[in-house]
Amino acid sequence: MVEVVKHSALGRRKTAVVRVVIKPGTGKITINKRPFEEYFTRETDRILILTPLRLANLMNKFDIAAITAGGGLTGQAGALRMGIARALNAFDANTRPVLKKNLTLRRDSRMKERKKPGQKGARRKFQWVKR
Repeated sequence: MVEVVKHSALGRRKTAVVRVVIKPGTGKITINKRPFEEYFTRETDRILILTPLRLANLMNKFDIAAITAGGGLTGQAGALRMGIARALNAFDANTRPVLKKNLTLRRDSRMKERKKPGQKGARRKFQWVKR
């Protein structure tokens, strides 16, 4: 029996968390048991997600299964990009320099700023009235 090598990784962005499992295959991508194109309808999100595969010249060489939780679609796309990059790095360490150079292995630490008391939002104040 031939053992299929699977590599998994975790990706995070804003409040989104994605668990990614890659294995050698034909390039099929499923997210939450749904096809890739059905889950991410925006072309910009799809391009962002496929960046690590394109950089490493590994398009259509891996089947990717991902489970996402939290955040919105763009946050999940960013988390998926990071998870795929980490899984590719675990699969083949030779991809690390190109992935690192293009910042796909780096966690995007930007988070939403909290709302402050006595204000309308994080920075926005209530309208000032003179009289």
